[in-house]
Amino acid sequence: MELQKEVAQSNGMAVSSLVLGIVGIALGLVPFLGWFMLPAWILAIIFGAVGVKKGQSKGMSYTGLILGIGAFVYKFGFWFLLIIGAS
Repeated sequence: MELQKEVAQSNGMAVSSLVLGIVGIALGLVPFLGWFMLPAWILAIIFGAVGVKKGQSKGMSYTGLILGIGAFVYKFGFWFLLIIGAS
């Protein structure tokens, strides 16, 4: 009788993307503290894309990816509109 090993699929990239996306968007809204979250936004985007590509939990991967992109666009878009409005 041979025992079959079950391979547990890890959702590490998806969970990391989701956590970094949530923390990045929450702290990214705080003035002056938000720019320190830039690495978290970038990592949320990267981990989300890798999680989607590896077939991990699609919901968590896409949510982390969207939160990372949203925080990135929000912060840079705010300054872009501020500069355009000032000129």
